[in-house]
Amino acid sequence: MTRLEGEQVLMRIFIGEGDRWEKKPLYEALVEMLRREGMAGATVLKGAMGFGARSITHSDRLLRFSSDLPVIVEVVDSQEKIDAVLPFLDAMLEGGMVTLEKARVIRYFKV
Repeated sequence: MTRLEGEQVLMRIFIGEGDRWEKKPLYEALVEMLRREGMAGATVLKGAMGFGARSITHSDRLLRFSSDLPVIVEVVDSQEKIDAVLPFLDAMLEGGMVTLEKARVIRYFKV
């Protein structure tokens, strides 16, 4: 059983749905890398609308189909494990943003 209790780190990786890594969607490549590196888990969330540094709005509205909707990959794990994957992110991300914040974890999960 693996426990994540107490203070951990929440990492959010903000990218676009159209971003790629080695011919596959970047969010898929990130989840595969995070799994391979033994992270506790990862979740991919697709946004309905957003804009980034270039102020280009991307939306899923019927009349404004976008192939680059906002995507967030969330991971909660120890500071040490988060720090260990940051070099991978440096290599994989050409844009986007990564945020780190403290998270109080009150549950655990079975492996």
